[in-house]
Amino acid sequence: MARHGQTTIRLRPPRHGVAPRARRWWTVQAWLTVTGPALLTAATLLVLSLLFFPGALPWLGPLLLGVLVLPAAGYVLAMPRLRCRIHAWEVGGSAVYAAGGWLLHKRRIAPLSRVQTVDTVRGPLQRAFGLATVTVTTASTAGDVRITGVSDEDAERIAARITEAARLAPGEGDAA
Repeated sequence: MARHGQTTIRLRPPRHGVAPRARRWWTVQAWLTVTGPALLTAATLLVLSLLFFPGALPWLGPLLLGVLVLPAAGYVLAMPRLRCRIHAWEVGGSAVYAAGGWLLHKRRIAPLSRVQTVDTVRGPLQRAFGLATVTVTTASTAGDVRITGVSDEDAERIAARITEAARLAPGEGDAA
């Protein structure tokens, strides 16, 4: 919420959410990158302790539980849910608007007149779930606008719509 003089301006969330498959994609991603390696590390340390240092189990077990197992389980349970709630997008007549993040929420609005490129990216895991990410590069140092977790079909439509809208949008140097 921003104040300009006496008027309060409130930014509403974007209209379109992620594809239903995005939650499964983020869950698998969490298992592969954080939760799986953390649980594997905890199991390896427990086995090594059993084999070589059995006296360490009374303090190592609770330590591994608190430092690796519980945070890893919390991550895989919470992160996909939160991302699905936060990630959204919208293409208006003059701007593209995306919200994202799960721990740190980020909203990015870019005028269509500043759009330089529109890219569609499908990593191997995204392809397995039929998902894509649309990246809109603008003439701004603030970074790209990323629309993640959309279906392949929606990604193609979004990219085409942004490209066409940017082509029709008056440039910054044009007279109003």
